[in-house]
Amino acid sequence: MKTFLTQFLLIFLWLGTCSISSAATKQPSPPFSRIVSLAPHLTELAFAAGAGDRIYGTVEYSDYPEAAKSIPRVGDAFLVDFERILAIAPDAVLAWDTGTPQQTIARLRELGLHVEVFSTQRIQDIVAELRRLGKLAGTERIAQSAAAQFESDMEGLRTQYRDRARVTVFLQINDRPLYTVNGAQIISEVANLCGGTNVFANLNELAPAIGEEAVIASDPEVIVSTDETVPDPMARWRSWRSMRAVRAGNLFSLPSDDLARPTMRLVSGARAMCRALDTARARLVKRD
Repeated sequence: MKTFLTQFLLIFLWLGTCSISSAATKQPSPPFSRIVSLAPHLTELAFAAGAGDRIYGTVEYSDYPEAAKSIPRVGDAFLVDFERILAIAPDAVLAWDTGTPQQTIARLRELGLHVEVFSTQRIQDIVAELRRLGKLAGTERIAQSAAAQFESDMEGLRTQYRDRARVTVFLQINDRPLYTVNGAQIISEVANLCGGTNVFANLNELAPAIGEEAVIASDPEVIVSTDETVPDPMARWRSWRSMRAVRAGNLFSLPSDDLARPTMRLVSGARAMCRALDTARARLVKRD
């Protein structure tokens, strides 16, 4: 079964980093009471912003919080059922700028629906979009509180790990084929916050394919995998004893949804990342 992270990867391979205008010909005024969400993380953010009861339709993999599982499905990241969406009669549709196909947004607007497009590529975007969702749904108080808590938690981690010794990290988001992320992707931003330097930060693609030889040549001090599609994503590296990460035992598997989804759960993902890199530092010092 494909995980959300696998679908996340396919989205970026297909759509790249295209951006979509949020302009619409006719703009209904918030607050919106009947909403369709076209991305699992937008559904999750809506719940965090106090607007979960306003979501009347969403897409596959919208499985958090528990209440999201019972929301009717209108498709997935690649294909939506326009008839189902129209039957819901939403006053707003939430779309993801680099995840929702541009033709889907164009078609929804042709059908007279109001589409709000969200960008959640960086940590600070989560704060901004929580507040925006609160304004759209008329739940500003809850949204502001959630945004403030998220911002405070992330800033606390940034302060805590600011002076830690830097370690080089290979971030593996898929095992076969092998994929990583560049420095503009939010998982890389989290690693950087924890004192990790992404060895492939300078690549042009957001989620590029990478050769095994390139990883070995980069010789990272730490390997972190968020791939939950295989039983043991680290199996391919253990025989490469020439790599510093392998010699030190610095191979870590972290929960994909906590790091791949730009939601409030990113705090949990960041804490796990920071703990892993701290463990890696201790092992490197011990070996030296």
